[in-house]
Amino acid sequence: MGPFGKDAFLCVQDIYSLVARHTVSEDAKPFLNHLNQNHILSDLITSKTRLRLLLKFFSRPGVRGHLRGLADELGESTNSIRLELNKLEVAGLLKKETEGQKKVYSVDERNTFHLELVNLVSKFLGFDQIINDLLAKAGEIKEVYITGDYARGIDGGLIEVVVVGNIQPIEIAQIVNNIETKIGRKINLVILDSELNESNYDCILQLL
Repeated sequence: MGPFGKDAFLCVQDIYSLVARHTVSEDAKPFLNHLNQNHILSDLITSKTRLRLLLKFFSRPGVRGHLRGLADELGESTNSIRLELNKLEVAGLLKKETEGQKKVYSVDERNTFHLELVNLVSKFLGFDQIINDLLAKAGEIKEVYITGDYARGIDGGLIEVVVVGNIQPIEIAQIVNNIETKIGRKINLVILDSELNESNYDCILQLL
């Protein structure tokens, strides 16, 4: 069964199941209309710690983390984080490297399902919905950034969005309310008419 036993096997099964439900044939797609695509990750990944780690590592490129740092950031015990990191490594989603005295984890982009998981996480967090609705309804948008918790891969409930462009402020409040309803999270929107000053933010994720 492998070095981590039955639990590790079930983790691999969970990961492959969620990708299989997302990557379906054209004939099967009508049946997915009854599913809430924004919740597919939480429906299939039963471990909250594992889900939080997936969001952390797959919401932005280049994320790296070690056991104690991840435990502190996510507010979890080192034992629970260690268990789920081991399972994700066995599943081939994360890789581990030794740096000094620490084991550092990062996404293994060689995994066949890497891009599918990135897309799933984006949908789960509502990033796709934010981009699509703003582009369709909010005016001339040049750039869109996520800052704060969500830029760090933490699903805290309030998405801080910075938009650069010529936005119509009268309509934007209703657009944001509609997006919040669709994704089940609150949005704090900042509108800039010129380029973003990155030094004003401790963490930035550019969506557009």
